[in-house]
Amino acid sequence: MAYGIIHFFPGGTKAQYDAEVSIVHPNGGASLPEGQLYHAAGPSPGGWTVVAIHDSKASWQKFLNGTLLPTIRSQVMGGFKTEPQATEFEVDHLQAP
Repeated sequence: MAYGIIHFFPGGTKAQYDAEVSIVHPNGGASLPEGQLYHAAGPSPGGWTVVAIHDSKASWQKFLNGTLLPTIRSQVMGGFKTEPQATEFEVDHLQAP
């Protein structure tokens, strides 16, 4: 079952997002990580929001623990300054073009 993640970064900016996505996504941020089906990000009231859909919760956990957390803790300069407010959910319906 597909799995969704919404991260809201209070006070987050495009520059901070760009710094992180260019490191944690393949090809300098131009490709999706293995298992990720969808990725969207943009400004929202009071900060920056990232939405991702993975093909499974296991895929999300693998990316989170194997790539995202280790990479942003050790390699990202200029990334988000706060932990995100996170919402995770099982995707009941996913429609793509």
